[in-house]
Amino acid sequence: MRMKGVGFLFVLFWVLSILGKLSFCANVTYDHRALVIDGKRRVLNSGSIHYPRSTPEMWPDLIQNSKDGGLDVIETYVFWNIHEPVRNQYDFEGRKDIVKFVKTVAEAGLYVHLRIGPYVCAEWNYGGFPLWLHFIPGIEFRTDNEPFKSEMKRFTAKIVSMMKQENLYASQGGPIILSQIENEYGNIDSAYGSAAKSYINWAATMAISLDTGVPWVMCQQGDAPDPIINTCNGFYCDQFTPNSNKKPKMWTENWSGWFLSFGGAVPYRPVEDIAFAVARFFQRGGTLQNYYMYHGGTNFDHTTGGPFIATSYDYDAPIDEYGIIRQPKWGHLKDLHKAIKLCEAALIATDPTITSLGQNLEAGVYKTGSVCAAFLANVGTSSDATVNFNGNSHHLPAWSVSILPDCKNVVLNTAKINSATTLPSFVRETLEEDVGSSEDSSLEWSWIGEPVGISKADAFAKVGLLEQINTTSDKSDYLWYSLSIDLGGDELFVKVGSQAVLHVESLGHALHAFINGKLAGSVTGNSGKAKIAVDIPITLVAGKNTLDLLSLTVGLQNYGAFFDKSGAGIMGPVKLKVSNNSTTVDLSSLLWTYQIGLKGEELGLSSGTGQWVSQSTLTKQQPLTWYKKKFAAPAGSNPVAIDFTGMGKGEAWVNGQSIGRYWPTYGSSNGGCTDSCNYRGSYSSSKCLKNCGKPSQTLYHVPRSWLQSNGNTLVLFEETGGDPTQISVATRQIGSMCSHVSETHPSPIDMWNSDSTSGRKPGPILSLGCPFPHQVISSIKFASFGTPRGTCGNFNQGHCSSSTALSIVQKACIGSNSCSMGVSINTFGDPCRGVAKSLAVEASCT
Repeated sequence: MRMKGVGFLFVLFWVLSILGKLSFCANVTYDHRALVIDGKRRVLNSGSIHYPRSTPEMWPDLIQNSKDGGLDVIETYVFWNIHEPVRNQYDFEGRKDIVKFVKTVAEAGLYVHLRIGPYVCAEWNYGGFPLWLHFIPGIEFRTDNEPFKSEMKRFTAKIVSMMKQENLYASQGGPIILSQIENEYGNIDSAYGSAAKSYINWAATMAISLDTGVPWVMCQQGDAPDPIINTCNGFYCDQFTPNSNKKPKMWTENWSGWFLSFGGAVPYRPVEDIAFAVARFFQRGGTLQNYYMYHGGTNFDHTTGGPFIATSYDYDAPIDEYGIIRQPKWGHLKDLHKAIKLCEAALIATDPTITSLGQNLEAGVYKTGSVCAAFLANVGTSSDATVNFNGNSHHLPAWSVSILPDCKNVVLNTAKINSATTLPSFVRETLEEDVGSSEDSSLEWSWIGEPVGISKADAFAKVGLLEQINTTSDKSDYLWYSLSIDLGGDELFVKVGSQAVLHVESLGHALHAFINGKLAGSVTGNSGKAKIAVDIPITLVAGKNTLDLLSLTVGLQNYGAFFDKSGAGIMGPVKLKVSNNSTTVDLSSLLWTYQIGLKGEELGLSSGTGQWVSQSTLTKQQPLTWYKKKFAAPAGSNPVAIDFTGMGKGEAWVNGQSIGRYWPTYGSSNGGCTDSCNYRGSYSSSKCLKNCGKPSQTLYHVPRSWLQSNGNTLVLFEETGGDPTQISVATRQIGSMCSHVSETHPSPIDMWNSDSTSGRKPGPILSLGCPFPHQVISSIKFASFGTPRGTCGNFNQGHCSSSTALSIVQKACIGSNSCSMGVSINTFGDPCRGVAKSLAVEASCT
């Protein structure tokens, strides 16, 4: 479509003016209604994207898709433990380059909310604290403790200084308009007694003293001292009230879904409910809300917390783990953001007047002078309603909000989705190398066995059982507890082949028991109960027996009062119950030998170096085995994952970079899932679940930027035993994209925008677009104008259908990245007069 010269110049001027404001913002303050940027109150939509959960190569598209989705702000935590893994030794390279991330956001013309914390929670290992912090003498985390405050101030000042040096605060002309200190402390501060209040006052004073020139916030902190803004986190924040009538109502975490745990089903949150929550928040006085997450990403390496948080941090976010727009969630929220922006003049001008329109019915009206905007809500969960408002009748579905930017015309109802739908899929292929371009004749799997028990020179002996985190400093997931016992003496005589039971109690998170070099049994905790106890039947031999216990962690605790004191490892008792003479011996206080980590870790096997055994002797289903294979990257540029079906539990590396822990054998229980979730009524993390009775996660993201076209090296460390020949590589595809539009229901927002310019009311438009710029619409799987039925992936012809619909849609769409068409009898003819008709289309892209 061509744009007339005057219109083009107007749009260009508008774009440049917006970018100019973002580039030269000089003053950010707040009053009781909103953040005030350059003297103007702003209504802001924000989304969380955590820079280390994706890659620098992904950042520009993630941020642009966020902007296209109607966001104004990108919010991120700052992760202390990845930036300062060793005290006073910093790392801001690659995925850790926070300055580059902030600059990338600025280049897109968006603001930044920098949540320094430095405690972040975030399902992140140890809540974001570096482990060395734990070993500072006299330290107590997150309380009025001088050693802790000194370190917290030092790191916070370090980050602020870095931002200032790059002129990244709004007061310097940069994009950062907000910073956060501490994080959700109010949820647990009662456990710290009177010291909590003095600590939070100190944190506020310390933050303000850093002179960023922008406001500071504390989320979930009802007693946040002035001038710190206290903010809300949760699934709903419409009832939240700041602790001062001088502070704006802000929502720092609107949970777009929930995180995934190993051993859990996959949570999701219907977009109708998210839109309802957002509209209710703005209806009742809110002016800034943030989606947590807008893109969740991936927990690479050992960054997961929990314990038992999965490697995927998809969070059912509007942009999925792989960077692909999730429809209809992204599109419906985009429409919502447009509707809210249409109300901005009224929202920033005055406070809302809240009135009842009947049982479970409520109006929120912003009116001053000639400016008026209204939100009509039906908070009932079962019954639709019709209300009369401002002389007009409005239908309100249950659990929905209608938005009226002029107090007369509805531009959006949160329960009515006009956005397209996509059906993502993975296309799998064999994990193979391109033989034609390889000089390596050995293209199959090779392996190295990890020794059972003590194999490293730095092993040491101690009487009694040691706590794991204090011993390993989290330098490895693994700690060996090894003991040799002689059962041939007078105290405990056993016959050859005698049966016994080994009883082990552990703080978690899992353990494998080996007797005389053979795996005797394993036990695993879960996200609700990390502590474990197990009785393992074993066979003893007369004389010397070797007991090797491999204890492992699956991400350290990240939440709760005194979470840093939650230990791990085999704390006992460890007992041996011998059946032939009914004797029980407590082994806990004997002399144990310890080894931190694995021999393969010491040798650097994750990089692919070492003396690997060839395919001819490949061992399968054996515990403690390292595997290696060369493979070619799938063709194209679609996101890549590796399917670990066939494996047990372990960690994987691609070209030396850890893609995280894999655990495809840990599945969820069979109950509690639903194919479709009723969005009506309050949401909780267990309300909408899918994938019950299946592995929590089988597919693991490998960023494209980590791959070369051929000769990639995949290395696995398998703990429990698996068959690596079953592993496959997969590309993330959009199997289908669909839209279903009625000829009698044009987009209310499009109608509003048209009315505000030419006054012409457009007819309904059906639009489709491929998720990637390089793709084109390659086929139309279904097209029907008339009375089509069903949903995306399962459309069917109704009793009436235009005979020309398929050919018209094919002509308009095939070969193009996107297409649109009017939904009317003018386009498709009239297959059934007097009947309300709609157009349903399902397409695919390549």
